[in-house]
Amino acid sequence: MAIKRKSFAVLAVATVALAGTLAACGGSSDKPGSASGSGSKGGTLYVTGGIRPPAYLDPQRIYTGVDIAWLGRTMYRSLVQAPESTDATATTKVVPDLATDTGTSSDNAKVWKFTLRDGPTWQDGKPVTCADLKYGISRTFGSETINGGPTYAISLLDIPKAADGSSQYKGPYKGTGQALFDKAVSCSGKTITYRFNSPFPDFPLAIANLRAFDPYRKDQDKGVNSIFSAFSDGPYELSGAWDKDKGGTLIRNPKWDASTDPADIRKALPNKIVFTYGDQDETIMDRLIADSGNDKNMITFRRVPPTYITQIGAAQDRYKNVSTPYVDYLVPNVRRLTNPKVRLALAVSTDRTAWINAGGGAKFYKIADSIINPSLLGYAANPAFKDVPAKGDPAMAKQLLTEAGVKMPYPIKFTYSGGTPTSDNQAASLKAAWDKAGFKVTLDPLTGSYYDVINKPTADFDVTWAGWGADWPVAKSVLPPLFDGRINITSASNGSDYGNYESTAFDKLIDQAAQLPTVSEQAAKYAEADAQLGKDVAYFPLEISLFNWLYGSNVTGYEDSVLANSYPDLAGIGVK
Repeated sequence: MAIKRKSFAVLAVATVALAGTLAACGGSSDKPGSASGSGSKGGTLYVTGGIRPPAYLDPQRIYTGVDIAWLGRTMYRSLVQAPESTDATATTKVVPDLATDTGTSSDNAKVWKFTLRDGPTWQDGKPVTCADLKYGISRTFGSETINGGPTYAISLLDIPKAADGSSQYKGPYKGTGQALFDKAVSCSGKTITYRFNSPFPDFPLAIANLRAFDPYRKDQDKGVNSIFSAFSDGPYELSGAWDKDKGGTLIRNPKWDASTDPADIRKALPNKIVFTYGDQDETIMDRLIADSGNDKNMITFRRVPPTYITQIGAAQDRYKNVSTPYVDYLVPNVRRLTNPKVRLALAVSTDRTAWINAGGGAKFYKIADSIINPSLLGYAANPAFKDVPAKGDPAMAKQLLTEAGVKMPYPIKFTYSGGTPTSDNQAASLKAAWDKAGFKVTLDPLTGSYYDVINKPTADFDVTWAGWGADWPVAKSVLPPLFDGRINITSASNGSDYGNYESTAFDKLIDQAAQLPTVSEQAAKYAEADAQLGKDVAYFPLEISLFNWLYGSNVTGYEDSVLANSYPDLAGIGVK
């Protein structure tokens, strides 16, 4: 996802566990507990979000890791979930949430069944039903109405494909192919059954790490107008409306019953959680360092800027530097940069060292040589990029542009997530290197919402920035969602295939991977697929992100957990 999951150490363990543990994970059960924890219940927690607020609150649309995480700890529940823990072993073993156990599989993990536990309700007191689960995932198929979210269901559920490779089921809004969907996802009382077209031994991890498989009440669906609707089945509900620019306030959901909700998933300690967006990083850090008033009860999803690392001083005991699963990369728009030599010239002239230094240096990044994180099963240094100097090679880039037969300086427009001094300095460092290599670069910082802009097929850029972390710890949750044009590209959206990449050679490799019986065999095939992307210059990697956090002195239970993608995890955070 533009999204992203776990710390490196956890992912390394998870890839080993996937090969055998999850295929036999049915039958376990967790007894729900009451909401309690190391912090006291009550009080108000203040959360300063990213410089840009969420593009969506809709569970089937959400696809940024931090939003997937906090919504799953507060308002949305899943069949299974990752527990609140930083321990690698604990956090790779999903636990039941809405379900009575972690699911049972059959037919070589092509069929999965889950049974709902008694008790969970929506915020109006009506029970969460199997039909709600079924309707939730059906919304993913209505891609002209529900876009921007993960598309695994479209490619993996056992529903026939149309001649163009899209699903014959067109979602609940059109109803075309409804009988095909009803065969792939069916309800019998409280038991829901999913049928996939290939082995899916890691399905429980997919459920736990996305909101796409969460339930959704049909009578609450406003279609395209559901973007910021949040109908809760968790411990909190929205107080009033969510302001798409400023945020909103969560208060306790009076219909939530803690006895039906495992305490190792969400302790629900604060009485109120106030989300605000828009302040600059420096303003937030000044407030956290000063640590006065309500700021003592504050956490932030904004990382410590490079210039503040040396200013933390007495707040050092409230500072953390953590590994992440995120890889930042650049995406050429292949509909505009049609010549692969031009794309390769951009790649080889990219000064990753300057980018990292402009972003704060070694406390913030380390060099990447693939879009697949090294901790994932399926990682291999991409042959197209592994020997490119970290500082770039402008001479080689000019040679490639000459071979491409284009006039220099070659004009390109670079669209990136701007609005902070750090991001603007990083963009400027790339421009400087590219200009030396024979390009004429125009910088285009987006300071409002970002991914919902660049995922338009007609978006006005030649190259753009993006970040990704595995949706769960296998390469399957990186390559298909980013580069399979069959499931991403429509007239209205390219999903997460921001460069509009389409390739029959790549599609063949990922299709072959999906039919292999073990995660390790699939991983080897996905490494081949990544090499194909490198050959086509469908992306070029920048770096692996490291996170730096600061929080208020009254905050208790502070963790940057696996489910939270190395962001602060609201599962157990409270205030004194």
